Amino acid sequence: MTNFNFPVSDPGNPKFEPAVAVNLLSPNVMIAVAVDTTDGTPQTGLYRSLDGGANWSKQILPILPPFTGAEAPFVAYAFPTTFYVTAHAFPGAQSGTCIVYTSTDNGTTFSAPVIVGPGYGTYINNDETSVTVDNGQSSPYLGNVYVTYNHQFNVANGGNSTAFFNRSTDGGATWDQPIKLSGESDRVERPEVAVDLVGNVYAAWVTISPSYRFIVRRSSDGGATFSQAINVATIVPVPTVLPVPGYAFRVLTFANISTDNSVGPTTGRVYCVWQDYRQGYSDIYMSFSDNLGQSWSSAASITGAPSGTQNFFPAIDVDPLTGVVNIIYYSNQINGFDLDVYVARSINGGATFTNTRITTQSFSPNGSSPTPIPLIGDYIDIASVPPGGYIGVWADTRNGSLQIFAGYSDIVITP
Repeated sequence: MTNFNFPVSDPGNPKFEPAVAVNLLSPNVMIAVAVDTTDGTPQTGLYRSLDGGANWSKQILPILPPFTGAEAPFVAYAFPTTFYVTAHAFPGAQSGTCIVYTSTDNGTTFSAPVIVGPGYGTYINNDETSVTVDNGQSSPYLGNVYVTYNHQFNVANGGNSTAFFNRSTDGGATWDQPIKLSGESDRVERPEVAVDLVGNVYAAWVTISPSYRFIVRRSSDGGATFSQAINVATIVPVPTVLPVPGYAFRVLTFANISTDNSVGPTTGRVYCVWQDYRQGYSDIYMSFSDNLGQSWSSAASITGAPSGTQNFFPAIDVDPLTGVVNIIYYSNQINGFDLDVYVARSINGGATFTNTRITTQSFSPNGSSPTPIPLIGDYIDIASVPPGGYIGVWADTRNGSLQIFAGYSDIVITP
């Protein structure tokens, strides 16, 4: 089936910034997370499906004092029945802290949060978290857990931000000393990590000052050390608010990266995806590398969207069995204002893409608000459902306020 939209969260107070992960051994088991303000305070909503996304149970992951709220969650799967959830917890005596929860029973229960990157008042804020697990079928580092976050320093006095990386080699129980991936003179947005078939770790981020660039560094020793930074592409930044009358929500440009872990003709290919304004409107671009990230293809649009439309918030995942590339994004191409969600899919290593609208109903980013709203979240997400399917999650206002929806396809596309 395809183009079915399932509500993940309940309507009501806003839910946004969703992420999703799938049990590769039992693909009907899915875990999604999002910022959930059901009780008026941002918390980490945890949504669990045992039937491939048709139905979802709901809970709030608890935080511990002195923290009072959480945001920017993300989720990752590890063999055989483990899921990890990261979040940015705040404020309290330690503000802006990166925390991680662990479940070893397919999301039935989760551990108490473990601090990975502590924050300190107005001096250090660890935001924009992400988590990835080494599921490489031929990796000597199988099971390593990798967390990245935007490490903002000297926050109260107009400081800067750097990309930080940390790893756990014991299932999230303990964490190494963090590694600073980027230079302190660069201001960065949310870093992200991908791991290939043999355990190479690719860390990616976007610098937004002094210039906009997509940067990647590789580790060949399970995240212990990283090679020099490689410039993937120069980015033309998308305006913080897209130039559409009635829009007020912010649009941040994040790095998205994935690897082909299949045994097909593009095994080992690394894909980078981002939004870009080089044509005078926001579009989704992709570049790939076939030599361990040392050099990258010329950036190319993957949407086929009409000129002048706004296409943004991409996320990518490559099917580890088939090598199918799946990229989700928002677009206003139906009428120039309302939003829809599209998925671009490629079966030939990104040479060509088929773009499909997966929302069954367009929606206004403002929902039922009489005035434009300033935030719809900063990202959406997609996960492959091997062999050949996917589950996408996004924030949607078709019921009046921001609510998490999922779109599922089990159609295997072939040449």
